[in-house]
Amino acid sequence: MKEKLGLFFLIIMTVTSVFAQYPPEFKNSIYGNNAKAGHYANNNGFKMYYETYGKGEPLLLIHGNGGSINNFSGQIAYFAKKYLVIVADSRAHGKSIDTVEDLNYEMMAEDFNTLLDELKIKSCKVIGWSDGGNIGLLLAIHHPDKVKKLAVTGANIEIDSTAIANDVVSNDQLGPLYKLKQTSEVKNTIKITKLLFMLPNISLKQLQSIKCPTLVIGGDHDVILPKHTLLIADNISQSTLWIIPNSGHSTLINYKNLFNATVEDFFKKPYRSFKGMERIN
Repeated sequence: MKEKLGLFFLIIMTVTSVFAQYPPEFKNSIYGNNAKAGHYANNNGFKMYYETYGKGEPLLLIHGNGGSINNFSGQIAYFAKKYLVIVADSRAHGKSIDTVEDLNYEMMAEDFNTLLDELKIKSCKVIGWSDGGNIGLLLAIHHPDKVKKLAVTGANIEIDSTAIANDVVSNDQLGPLYKLKQTSEVKNTIKITKLLFMLPNISLKQLQSIKCPTLVIGGDHDVILPKHTLLIADNISQSTLWIIPNSGHSTLINYKNLFNATVEDFFKKPYRSFKGMERIN
């Protein structure tokens, strides 16, 4: 019992509470546990769980660290009115069980590329949140043909103090996890938590190779520092920067309606160069 309580506390401290706060209604959401919409794809050595909603142009949603399909409960129904929404549990998250010892974002980007291939989708629009934003950037870097337009919120390309608030994550938080009995659940928690402390390592040159129109989003008090969000936008040629006042890492939850409408507007309109501050009316 003590191990279970300790594990629960560490998961909350190192993953969920650091990066996002999910409202209570998410617990009752069908998303991520919908037998009618759910499927498994044999994907690079594991079974990747995904759900599809709506019809039309394909739109891929990629959740963040420690998350799942359920994290997009505020977006799926909205975008499914106009798009074929594809939303998956990333490798080692949710129902996408994976037994490899280590993860990296390049591996996870390849998983989504393979999923798109299996669904016979040649290109799509992409929304990525947090680690999902990192994966979205890498998908656009390594498979530029796959990403028509990209929106990332709370993404980062480095893990140092220039990118992330100093008091957010520390390697010291991993120590207690290693002291627990190494069950499959504990090992998986270590695996996904290590991503927060060690990766990504995306170069500016790689960012500069992204050619698709990209909406780069961050909150003014996001755990990803606004100056780092600006750095990402400045190194993508067709980028639009949106820094949201009075917002942290969970913009797509706390400002759901504004987020959905703004991203949809970006997706449907031709690209125009704009970098600045967006105000909440």
